[in-house]
Amino acid sequence: MELQFNFKNFEPSEHLKKYAQNRFSKLEKYIKRKDSAFLQINMEVDRYRQKIDVVFNADDIHLSAQEESEDMYTSIDKVLDKMNAQIRKMKDKEKDRRKGKLTKNQGIKNIEIDDSNVSGTPNIIISDNYIQKPISIEDAAIELQKNEHNFIVFINADTKRVNVIYKKKNGDFGLIDPRV
Repeated sequence: MELQFNFKNFEPSEHLKKYAQNRFSKLEKYIKRKDSAFLQINMEVDRYRQKIDVVFNADDIHLSAQEESEDMYTSIDKVLDKMNAQIRKMKDKEKDRRKGKLTKNQGIKNIEIDDSNVSGTPNIIISDNYIQKPISIEDAAIELQKNEHNFIVFINADTKRVNVIYKKKNGDFGLIDPRV
């Protein structure tokens, strides 16, 4: 894995460079081809703030994170924790997709309309039931972008209420959040 350091407003010690190399080398366990992996680490000192910005590219993984604190070593640890959390979330989604938990039509029920009714009102027969785990609004928007449907009904992870996110004609998204 190739590491590239950029420093702004300070001259780093060798100990800091070695510390960062040792900490970020732990990301290698998530990649298959180590020769194609690239990690750019930008460190900056701005008065009392120690900022770090990291961009990681390997295989199909493209992540970035930033953190700041009063100590560069703490900033390195915090940004590494963020990167590990992002990778775990991505791997869990990939695992769910392989197991068939995430399908293209997730959250959409099949509806059959029986138009043989003489009264003029169709009977709706629901042929599929499911239990949806709570997700955030951002994740629901991502799922809506991935499929060709116009809306998704989901349980909001923050409010624990049923919400609907839908595509508007101008390309934006709308959210229906009923308050009881």
